[in-house]
Amino acid sequence: MKISNRRSRRAATAVALGAVLALTVTACGDDGSGAGGDKGADGSGKGKIVFWDNNGGVRTEAWKAIIADFEKANPDIKVEYVGIASTEYQSKVDTALQGGGLPDVGGVGAAMLAGFAAQGALEPLDERLAKSSLNGKLNKDMVESLKAAGGGDDKLYSIPTSANNGVLYYRTDLFKKAGLQEPTTWDRFFEAANKLTSKGKNEFGYTIRGGAGSIAQALDAMYGQSGITSFWDSSGEKTTVNDPKNVAALEKYAALYKKVTPAADLNNDFTKMVAQWDSGTIGMLNHNLGSYQDHVKALGVDKFRGIPQPTGPGGKRVQVSNPVDGLGLFKSGKNKDAAWKFIEFATSKAENSKFNESAGQVPANTDAAKDAWISKAEPTKLAADALSDGSTTIVQLPYYLPDWNTISKADNEPNFQKVLLGKMSAKEFLDTLAEQLNAAQEEWDQQKG
Repeated sequence: MKISNRRSRRAATAVALGAVLALTVTACGDDGSGAGGDKGADGSGKGKIVFWDNNGGVRTEAWKAIIADFEKANPDIKVEYVGIASTEYQSKVDTALQGGGLPDVGGVGAAMLAGFAAQGALEPLDERLAKSSLNGKLNKDMVESLKAAGGGDDKLYSIPTSANNGVLYYRTDLFKKAGLQEPTTWDRFFEAANKLTSKGKNEFGYTIRGGAGSIAQALDAMYGQSGITSFWDSSGEKTTVNDPKNVAALEKYAALYKKVTPAADLNNDFTKMVAQWDSGTIGMLNHNLGSYQDHVKALGVDKFRGIPQPTGPGGKRVQVSNPVDGLGLFKSGKNKDAAWKFIEFATSKAENSKFNESAGQVPANTDAAKDAWISKAEPTKLAADALSDGSTTIVQLPYYLPDWNTISKADNEPNFQKVLLGKMSAKEFLDTLAEQLNAAQEEWDQQKG
């Protein structure tokens, strides 16, 4: 992919990384935590630490199992688990940054990393990692991705735990009954969405994400159909989101709402969307590797498949990136040594494998990534195959922009709902999004000199 010379090496690394990686709250610390300017302390390496899970509910069971293992191996350290829904996590951290009460350790993925780092909330982890048994055991591309997302100083503020990938889940039983081909192309996808819909029987071809997290899924559908392979134009200063081909793609995608989808989709985040698909007679669902186990539990392995996103023009597959997730050490924590022990333990081979098998994601620990369960999880294996055969290009989203998370969530999710409702045109929506992104990129360029 083409990258502007004005963009940083870290951003360039992130773009290259995408093609590799896609394959693949209320309490304070031991002695209290302050706002982002508090430098905290290393502490005794013992006592209590507080851990904020950035995907609470969805991953609570997995994290509690890891915590139990950790406390057994480290009886002088107790971990207080606080699960926070992914849709609420950023605002929770931002509030704590202003008023105090940050945890010792928490989930810090690429999408939120730049904003937290810019506020001085996170401890650089390069030196700790260099001295750790983890050194050399973490996927180098995931590490570089988190460095790239950090916002400008080439420091590592989060230790990677996993990488994700977009998946199209479809009901094999419903497709067979309707005589439909596998939705491996966008043309087949739209054909199936229409043919599997029978509103009188409460049957729908697709479930669209209209609530929290809707923008990334919409971008995936846009770039997948348009075949545009870079988020920025050749100048590196103007985004391609409002390219006429993307506008046309979004118009077609948004028109699915209420025509072949449930009306409730307007407000559905991923948990409601996944639950609805697992319990109903909906033909297709776009999500990621993370919900694979939920579908297995609900449907068994015989009624669905999870395949890479459909191919578009010329048989090429284009996807937007999914952010690498990780664990960060909050600068204001008073027991950083104990918190670091927890991060080391959670990303060790056995625990990282256990977590990612539960989550259905790609482990950051390179030894864990060799475990047998990965080849048995079909969506993960298919994603790896798709990226190794040259058919897939990843459009890397600009996680390095401090404003990215706000722009892609709070600022524009309500506008996307207006598009679904026919109250705003796709062009107006994308022009607004582009204006904000171009301004954020310009500010980034100025800060970088």
